[in-house]
Amino acid sequence: MEQADLKSAIERLRARTPLVHNITNFVVMNTTANALLALGASPAMVHAVEEAAEFVPLAQALVINIGTLSAHWVEAMEPAAETAHARGIPWILDPVAAGATAYRTETARRLIDRKPSVIRGNASEIMSLAGEVGSARGVDSTRGSDAARDAAGRLARSSGAVVAVTGAVDYVTDGERMTGLANGDPMLARVTGTGCMATALIGAFLGAGLDPFDATTAGLATIGIAAEAAIVGANGPGSFQVALIDALYRIDDAALAAGVHWA
Repeated sequence: MEQADLKSAIERLRARTPLVHNITNFVVMNTTANALLALGASPAMVHAVEEAAEFVPLAQALVINIGTLSAHWVEAMEPAAETAHARGIPWILDPVAAGATAYRTETARRLIDRKPSVIRGNASEIMSLAGEVGSARGVDSTRGSDAARDAAGRLARSSGAVVAVTGAVDYVTDGERMTGLANGDPMLARVTGTGCMATALIGAFLGAGLDPFDATTAGLATIGIAAEAAIVGANGPGSFQVALIDALYRIDDAALAAGVHWA
């Protein structure tokens, strides 16, 4: 994806203002909604079991994030995913901390059976879902993204989804193709929920009509480029988080000038 392609993708998203339905975790609801708004999408945080599946057809994309699991949320996630698949609405799964507990791993696998368009996780999460030992430490990965490249390919082939494994280098694969992106800044790892934010941005590009591989590449490139702009003048994690939202809002030709850093 060259600068012109990413610029076109962002312009398309902003022109379409896709409604992105998020069933996500308590920790990141506010920052996720603000990131989507900043880039030009419209967020909806609808997770009640009584309405989640009913709301899906109103949206252009669905994001499911299992960060703060409970039985009631799972009861909303599964029919929402089924509705999205049945209606041809693209959806993305963020299998937060899959591999850390049996409940999380089993929930993520059941959701994968509902045919997500994209799965985005860290190395430990992706390796666990591919049947390997990923060495998760809570929501954090103890393995680098390079270690999960083969697992990502296997998971993509078995699930039919595009799989993104994120870290210092982000890898995107559909089981045949694989690309690596090295945009971003280490400060992303010092702010909670930036991975969840990346998942939501991929959802926004899905909702704008990009195919899953391009939507995933565009979402990861966008947050990476925004992070590179945000770190300039940031004094630490707090100011960086605010600057990151601002950078997503202000992303323009100047911010895109350096383009995507391929790995």
